[in-house]
Amino acid sequence: MWDVRPTSKIVFVITPDTEDWTWVLERPCAECGFDSNTVDREGVSALVRANAATWCDLLSAGVRLRTRPGPDRWSTLEYACHVRDVLRVFDERLVLMLTEEDPTYAEWDQDRAAVEGRYNEQDPSLVATDLSVAAERVATRLDRLPDGAIRRGGKRSDGTRFTVETLSRYFAHEVVHHLHDVGVPAAGK
Repeated sequence: MWDVRPTSKIVFVITPDTEDWTWVLERPCAECGFDSNTVDREGVSALVRANAATWCDLLSAGVRLRTRPGPDRWSTLEYACHVRDVLRVFDERLVLMLTEEDPTYAEWDQDRAAVEGRYNEQDPSLVATDLSVAAERVATRLDRLPDGAIRRGGKRSDGTRFTVETLSRYFAHEVVHHLHDVGVPAAGK
């Protein structure tokens, strides 16, 4: 186990994940079992709310939140911070897609965000609150999508194209997968 304490002056950086995870829009994830093709917009909203509640439970348990299971994996606290930030980034991208014609999303370097945000030094109770607020914001925005908005498009800076619908399914996989990363079994498994 890698115990990364907040008093450490050394920043432990994991190997960046460079995989293009857009394949989860075509087939189930063998690692976490999530099949994005089985969830629609309403399902994503419910999933996001339930996912946030699970993260809050984990963060309130206080058990080894800052301990990394190995040098290539974040701690539970780091993953929770990442999910909070993923929720915020997804919401920003969703707003762009709803207010602009075919926008290109700004680059987001998740590994840089983790280092600069000093994820493993953050207050778990504050992370839980912020994660809950961000999740509710996204879920509410998805609940209130106007007719036809699900087909609006946008693209990442690498050119990968999404619609609101495919971005929502892609995002749903990400938040589910990170619970798997910290050892929470998928529903129904």
